[in-house]
Order: sequence, then C-alpha cells, then structure tokens
Amino acid sequence: MLDFQRAREDMVETQIARRGVRDPLVLAAMREVPRETFVAPGLRDFAYDDAPLPIGEGQMISQPYIVALMIETAAVKRGDKVLEVGAGSGYAAAALSRIAAKVYAIERRANLAEAARRRLRELGYENVDLRVGDGAQGLAEAAPFDVVLVSAGGLAAPPKLREQLAIGGRLVIPVGAQPGEQRLLKITRQAEDRFTTEDFGPVSFVPLVVGREERRDAPAGETTSALIADAADLLPAIDSSELGPLFDRFAARRIVLLGESSHGTSEFYRARAAITRRLVAAHGFRIVAVEADWPDAAVIDRFVRGKPLPASASPPFTRFPTWMWRNTDVAAFLSWLRTYNSGVAADRQAGFYGLDLYNLSASIAAVLAYLDERDQAAAAIARERYGCLNPWRGEPADYGRAVLTKDYRRCEEEVVAQCRELLQRRLAYSGGDVESFFDAAQNARLIAAAERYYRAMYYGGPQSWNLRDRHMCETLAHLLDAHGAEAKAVVWAHNSHIGDARHTDLGEVHGELSLGQLCRERWGDDVALIGFGTHSGEVAAASHWDGEMKIETIRPSHRDSYERLCHEAGLPQFLLDLRRDERVRERLLSPRLERMIGVIYRPQTELASHYVRASLPQQFDAYLWFDQTSPVTPLGGPAAESRAPETYPFGL
Repeated sequence: MLDFQRAREDMVETQIARRGVRDPLVLAAMREVPRETFVAPGLRDFAYDDAPLPIGEGQMISQPYIVALMIETAAVKRGDKVLEVGAGSGYAAAALSRIAAKVYAIERRANLAEAARRRLRELGYENVDLRVGDGAQGLAEAAPFDVVLVSAGGLAAPPKLREQLAIGGRLVIPVGAQPGEQRLLKITRQAEDRFTTEDFGPVSFVPLVVGREERRDAPAGETTSALIADAADLLPAIDSSELGPLFDRFAARRIVLLGESSHGTSEFYRARAAITRRLVAAHGFRIVAVEADWPDAAVIDRFVRGKPLPASASPPFTRFPTWMWRNTDVAAFLSWLRTYNSGVAADRQAGFYGLDLYNLSASIAAVLAYLDERDQAAAAIARERYGCLNPWRGEPADYGRAVLTKDYRRCEEEVVAQCRELLQRRLAYSGGDVESFFDAAQNARLIAAAERYYRAMYYGGPQSWNLRDRHMCETLAHLLDAHGAEAKAVVWAHNSHIGDARHTDLGEVHGELSLGQLCRERWGDDVALIGFGTHSGEVAAASHWDGEMKIETIRPSHRDSYERLCHEAGLPQFLLDLRRDERVRERLLSPRLERMIGVIYRPQTELASHYVRASLPQQFDAYLWFDQTSPVTPLGGPAAESRAPETYPFGL
C-alpha cells in the first residue's frame, strides 16, 4: 500500500517547492492536508500524482501545484477571511483553512458540496463554511473578504466578486476564453473604486459552467482550434503516394524521430512506414531504428537485407507485448524494405535496428555464439562472467529484486569487464567481418546496460527510465558512427521517448529525460521530433503487464487536452508544423494535458493513468493527427485469433 505521508512529502518537495512556491505557510498546509481523503477510493493511489483527478459530475480536483500556486499568489495570511469559488471536493478549502482564520467556500453541485462537507468535518477542519450556490454571485452576507480564490476559469472576473473584496483584498482568478489560453490574474482592491491587476502567466483550469457557454460564443476565427485548422496540412490517405512528400521538409535532418501515442494503433504504424519509405527511397536514410530489442531486430535486419539467418536464430518478438512488432502493418513495411534493398547496392541498403534493452537472454546468447566461432577460451570466460545473470535470463526483472537483498555487485563488474574486453579486441575479432563484430559488441553493451536497468528499477524514481533512454541514444550514436559521417536515421518510438521531456511534467517535476531530449542536446538542429495523436477509436492493448491483448475503445480526448483542440479543428487527419506558424506556436505554448497510451490501457482511470502535462510546441517540431484510429492486427498466435497467418521472418 502507498505510504501517503511519504508521498505527500515528495509531492511538496518535487511538485511544489521545486517549481518555485516558497511561502512556508503554504508548504506547511500542503504537507498537512491528506489529499487521498478528497479523491474517490479507487483513485487514492494516484492522489499525489502531479495531475488533476476526477471527483464526479464532470469535475476535477486541481493539480496540487496549482492549489499551492493560487494560495501563494493570493498571499493568504494568518487571520484572513477567505472566499473560495468552485469548492469541488473541498481540497483547496482544506488547505486554505490551515492558514486563514475563516474560509467560506461555494460549490454549485449539491452532491459534491455535501461530500466535501463530510470530509472537512471528519478531518476536524471546523473553520470552513461550505455553501451550495452560484459562485459568480459571491457571498454578500459574509463580505468583505481579504482573499477571493476562483478555482475555475472564465472570460473575466465576475463584478460581484470584485465588489466583495475588502480594501487591500486580493482576487486570484484564471481568465481566458479556453483553458489553454488562460492567464492567472491577481486583482487587488486599492481603494473603494480603484483596482490593480497583476498577470502571473499562463495556466489551464477547468472552466466554470458559465465559462463553457462563453467559449461557445467566441468568434470561430479566434479559437485555438480554428488556428490549428488554418495552419495544418491536410493529409491524403495513408497509403497514398502523396503522403510521403509532405515530409520532405525534414529530409535534411540527420535524425527524424517518429512517435506514436499508443503502441497498438494501426494508423501510427502505417503513417511511419509511409514516411520512412519516402526518406529511405528519396533521401538516402539508411538506418531504421526502433523501440525494440537489439537481438530481435537483428533477425529482422538480416531478413530485410537478404542475409541468411544463423541456424540458432529464434523467432523474434515472442515476449510480451508481441503485437507491438508482430503485426500486419510492420510485416508489410518489412516486406517493402526487403524488396527495396534487393534492388540497390549493399552500401545503399537500409537496415533495421533495435534501440531497447529488454531481451537480456537473447543478447547473452548472441555474444556467446559470436565468441564460440572466434575464440573458444574467451567464450568460456564470457560464460563464467555472465553466469551470475543466468538465473534471471528468462525473467530479468527479478534480478533487481534479488539485488536488494543479496550481494550481486560482481554481476555489474563482470558484465562491464566482458563488454570492455570485447571492444578492446576489435581488430583481432573483426577479421573483416565488421557487421558481425558490431552486432556482438552492441549485444555486450546491451547486457551491461540491462544489468544496470533491472537493478535500478527496484529502487524507484526516474533512474531506470533514464538509463533506458540513455542506452537508446548511445545505441543510435553507435549506429550513426558505424555507418559513416553521412549516415541518416529514422527512429520509431513512443511519444514519451521521442518528445523532449524537458517540456513535460515528467521531466520538469519527476526528473525524467528522453531520447528526443538527448538527441536535441547531442545533434541540435539536425534532429526532427514528430509526435502523433488521436481523439478516439480503438487500440490493441492489455490491462496489465503480461496480460492478454484486447481491443479497447479509446475514450474521447479530455476537454483540457491538446487532443481535444485538434479534434475541434474538424479535420480527419493532418500534419501541424509547429515551427512554421508562430501564431499557432504561441497559442499552444501554455502546458496542457496530453494523452499517452503504452502497451497498457486502463480507460477507467484514464486521466490518472494516461495523461501528462506538456508544452506541445516545445516538446515536438511537428504533430501528426488522426482523429479516429483503429487497432493493429497481430500476426499469428492465440492473441491474433487466427486473423492473419504467421509470416517469415517472424515465424522463421
């Protein structure tokens, strides 16, 4: 069970103080109030995530940082009388009550108000008076107020709330036509008829009920969605020969990273294939590097370049999630790549490579097979060195658990020593077969990285994620070096990897980095990061790790998300170049929700499980949109329900 006290301390430190909230009264209040009490029982494990959470009736409990920011901006002090508009679950009122002398709170929905009263009463927060009513009207009988906080957005500050401020009183409210266009304003009453306004920058709040009506009345030409529609390049059919040339604008980059917002969406795979075919055939890209394990991809690479497979080769991608690479869309692309390579010289062929590090067992087998052919004594030493990892070759995740309780330090030392020794013997072993040596060396690097990864994952925090993405970046760098100074690569990976993590809450708050960020830092403007998104449809996914693949219905995108803006643009599929139109870029800069579905999809907890907050134009260079999407079709096996035959090279 989650340690709520520890989670609350971590929340204050990483989500609130690290972002610049310094008021000791605010930090103390956020440490004291148990946020888990203010969410539904099924969401309590997510209570301290850096995100809003649903509380029923279409309403949300605000992100913890936003609550702290609002209170600090209002400069709430001991002895103040405060009015909060939009009480929701009562969480912000509870935090205010730990500082102010008296808190009045207004909630429009009677059911939410009653539940909030019960929570506050159970916690003993007796200085909160929570009423049901229209927050825009304020609470005249209790006025004047030292502070008025409005926890929802609108087009302007309601006049009655301004009138109910004491002289010197502060009104803090998000103002803007849409959540992504809101500014946090602080209005101070300097005298009976004189007010000053300070702008504290962009924010994104759930609108007041009246706010939604106002948004419908806004001129269509001024909405963000209308700007997106004006700036977007409408995409032809995915299978059309006209789609690829739209991406010629990125052909001069050395690395083009193509994302996906789920691992089980057919349109994403087919679009990446179409773009890659163009970059390979027309612009000389020779590396197709994917979010897959090196030894599995090596089998595919031999297939697409017409090379014989070793007798010991096993069918690739047989571990969960098999549908991610064993699907009809990938098979069709690999068939094209094999046909293309058969018609060009060997030095112009495009290879298929894995950047990831999960298949520890296959990498160990590949290194040993390579050494068996070239140096029997070295192979025996390698077997001894890898011996400490042997019990976990099938389930390497268990290795990290073992490290917590036993001394497996020597595993790290020995796998690193094996990698170093293999690289030092480069000349002796390669013997003209540079490709085989490179493959063995990369497998040795993978084993060393995987040992660190599986050890780190049981200590928690971002370290294991960061090790993985650093390994992917280093693998990409080794591939580019091996192919020469003119080499260019296309990368297929999830948005969470190819986007720049510095412009998401995953990076800003939790310290995660990403492959896209590392590529930008290493290769600068020679990199293009292209994200993908969808509004609704179906996706192939599982409900838990190692679970059965199912076809899930994707919930319509959240109203405060980038996806909802793209949906409301009214175009079925488009390319949005985020570097080309400054109006759109500026309008989209303020962080919003962004959906990320991996191999796991849990629609019942979608907001908590699958949304992050990000700044889209800083995270990506371009964004590819498909409003309605469909699932991938797996190849063979029980999960595919016999919908497609097993095909070479997947079945060998």
